[in-house]
Amino acid sequence: MRLIGGKWRGRRLVAPEGNAVRPTSDRVREALFNILEHRGFKPGGGSPIPGAQVLDGFAGTGSLGLEALSRGADHATFIEKDRVAQRALEANIASGKAADQATVLRADCRIPPLAARACTLVFLDPPYGNDQAGPALTALADAGWIAEDALCVVELGARDDFAAPAGFTVLDERRYGAARIVILRAGE
Repeated sequence: MRLIGGKWRGRRLVAPEGNAVRPTSDRVREALFNILEHRGFKPGGGSPIPGAQVLDGFAGTGSLGLEALSRGADHATFIEKDRVAQRALEANIASGKAADQATVLRADCRIPPLAARACTLVFLDPPYGNDQAGPALTALADAGWIAEDALCVVELGARDDFAAPAGFTVLDERRYGAARIVILRAGE
């Protein structure tokens, strides 16, 4: 697994052994970031990535947040509750010398701490088949993590049920093999 684009393009990422973490595949990440960069999702048009305050929830290896940092986001906050995954995440941040642009919190996205800053670009990649995405979006919004008009990207299993919670509007949805990506706007 590696970063696909930006200043850290080609950088390899470490992942913990076993099935505790299911990183977003390179193929899905590349397709997702092409959509984000070229669909004009930023209010007023353009890419929402440059200058973004990013939240990578259920972060695992941190591949989504690190990809955003590599492509010009200002800061990424990573929320991960698993200690083993958090060690891999911290190693990936250190290898990219991104510590000054990253904050790692050991927490559950469904019961998050209060936000230090609202994020404009949110990635959630919960375990497939556990119906955690909707409750996590609501909890994160209630805790102040999701800015008004933020773009939120949720990765689900291709067959997982998902209904956008109140306060979120689905803008796009794509399937890639076993994965489904849903892009939402907060506050609509």
